Amino acid sequence: MKTVLAVAMAALAPALAGAASHPFNVHDLVMMQRVSDPQLSPDGRSVAFALRQTDYEANKGKNGIWLVGADGGKPRRLTDVGLNASSARWSPDGGQLYFLAPSKGSNQLWRIDAKGGSPLQVSTLTLDVGSFKLSPDGKQVLLSLEVFPDCGADADVIACTQGKLDARKADKATGTVYDKIFVRHWDTWADGRRSQLFIADIGSDGALGAPRLLSKAIDGDVPSKPFGDDSEYAFAADGQTVYFNVRIAGMSEPWSTNFDIYSVPADGSGEPRNLTADNPAWDGYPLLSRDGKTLYWLAMKRAGFEADRFGIMALDLASGERREVAPAWDRSASALTESFDGKTLYTASDDWGEHALFAIDVRTGKASRLSKGGNVAGFAVGRKALVLARQDLRHPTDLYRADLTGKGLRQLTQVNAQALSGIGFGEPEFFTFKGYGGDTVQGYVVKPVGYRPGRKYPVAFIVHGGPQGAMTNDFHYRWNPQTYAGQGFAVVTINFHGSTGYGQKFTDAISGDWGGAPLEDLKLGWAAALKKYSYLDGGRACALGASYGGYMMYWMAGVWNEPWKCIVSHDGVFDSRMMSYSTEELWFDEWEHDGKTQYEAPELYERFNPVNHVKDWRVPLLVVHGEQDFRIPLEQGLAAFTAAQRRGIPSQFLRFPDENHWVLKPHNSVLWHDTVNAWLKRWTAGDAKTTR
Repeated sequence: MKTVLAVAMAALAPALAGAASHPFNVHDLVMMQRVSDPQLSPDGRSVAFALRQTDYEANKGKNGIWLVGADGGKPRRLTDVGLNASSARWSPDGGQLYFLAPSKGSNQLWRIDAKGGSPLQVSTLTLDVGSFKLSPDGKQVLLSLEVFPDCGADADVIACTQGKLDARKADKATGTVYDKIFVRHWDTWADGRRSQLFIADIGSDGALGAPRLLSKAIDGDVPSKPFGDDSEYAFAADGQTVYFNVRIAGMSEPWSTNFDIYSVPADGSGEPRNLTADNPAWDGYPLLSRDGKTLYWLAMKRAGFEADRFGIMALDLASGERREVAPAWDRSASALTESFDGKTLYTASDDWGEHALFAIDVRTGKASRLSKGGNVAGFAVGRKALVLARQDLRHPTDLYRADLTGKGLRQLTQVNAQALSGIGFGEPEFFTFKGYGGDTVQGYVVKPVGYRPGRKYPVAFIVHGGPQGAMTNDFHYRWNPQTYAGQGFAVVTINFHGSTGYGQKFTDAISGDWGGAPLEDLKLGWAAALKKYSYLDGGRACALGASYGGYMMYWMAGVWNEPWKCIVSHDGVFDSRMMSYSTEELWFDEWEHDGKTQYEAPELYERFNPVNHVKDWRVPLLVVHGEQDFRIPLEQGLAAFTAAQRRGIPSQFLRFPDENHWVLKPHNSVLWHDTVNAWLKRWTAGDAKTTR
């Protein structure tokens, strides 16, 4: 039966010009132009967006700001590619765009006339501007800057911070003494600075005044690295008050998810006031209603759990009454946007294998899915229309326009049309089966490029990370199933218990059960795929995974290795015991073990510990690890490689000294894919079979 997904993708995709000249490969992947961050002009006539283009020679991406009409037309570049501009935001009158770009070694605030011309640098600070947001009247701007807390809260905090950095640079001693964790986070060692929120006036001449600290007396992260942006703070409608979320940076920070929403006068006349102190879990992403009467934000209910459901909360600023807007909607919301009439909130959320756009009725809490077929990677809301940054398994992100109900979808940009016209992709299809406990579980297959009925093909069986994540209908730049389809492999992936987009109970199921229900789903899903799709060659299959998926590769190597000709583990957990002491965000690992540390409940950490099953390993193993990965440190991968070598199992170890939990540099991505593909082909080599 043809799926709704396949029908939707066929209807939305522009026809490819002529026959494909070659199957999709990693070189196509890294050279794709990447559209993101759509921003609709105040009059609704133009859309600003970011476009990342790969400079392969320089081994990095370069960003620019582009404009396209909200009704379509030819996009035009607004900023020169050499400026490396990002984060475009419209001025309230729509005449200018503000953005971030480097200048003399630091990231600064710039502006440019929306009609074009030369950009002007607005800020000349010595410190990086992490993110920014303009006030409703355009006369002030919020800035996130990393400063040393002991520099105080006066006007010299920036100069003091720069002075300390200069002194450290001049010091020939390189050691650092720490007295609390985090000592490092994601891919960066702590240097004592904290990201804080400042406000500055924009003069009539366009120059930036001296920034003033707003998050004073708050020793915390604004925003929280590594995923923070300007969605974590906001102005009130009248510009007189600022709201932001912050987590206090005390001794408990590495095992706390207790972000709170604070309010502070925009003129800096008072100290921040905690509005959500009663909730010990995560409160974040504040949004002020256009009429100034309501504060909306997202809130979790369980402290210490980063993958809890984000509910939508509303606070009546006059009465103090608060409520959950859509308590019956069993999905986790992301950052919110309000309709112009104030009756609707828009948000995106995982939903049955796709990241979809939803409209939430503020009065009734009714949630309506607006997007169909593909993932919504960003959106903007106008008075009469929506602009979506949309992608799917066969198409990288482009911009689309729809009415406010999601209907009448039509494409605005085709930035990769020429490249796509010469590329062949595999056909994807979602399927469901009865998984653990009889629950309905979803997965998908992708046919190999050049698929011919009656033939069998080797299989890449991909296990996603998170673990509270999902393999969805998206165009991924690190784990794209089309890179395997282009190499002649069929792809199978399963959204096992613990995946997002199927209700919070389904997501919760993995906690404390990493090697239990998820493994059962993988086994049942593999069997269901083999039964349903006769072109899958179950005798020539390799398993691959990263992060939690990398953990699952080590777990499967010991407890479910029969089907696999080879295994690939990227940045996976090999020893749960050591992971609990070496990772930086302790709340994650502890929640997954019933909120207990390893020394409190060692049996919980040993229950599904891959290191305890090395004696049963037998399958050839490729281990990949980034040296700057502080979430799952390098030693996990190195130890797994040592175990395989000591067991005499054919194995390889690919180390990236300059990559974190992800592989981001273009040349490294090519090396990663070339190495992985060579490993798959080596162990699945053999004559193609037929199904007859």
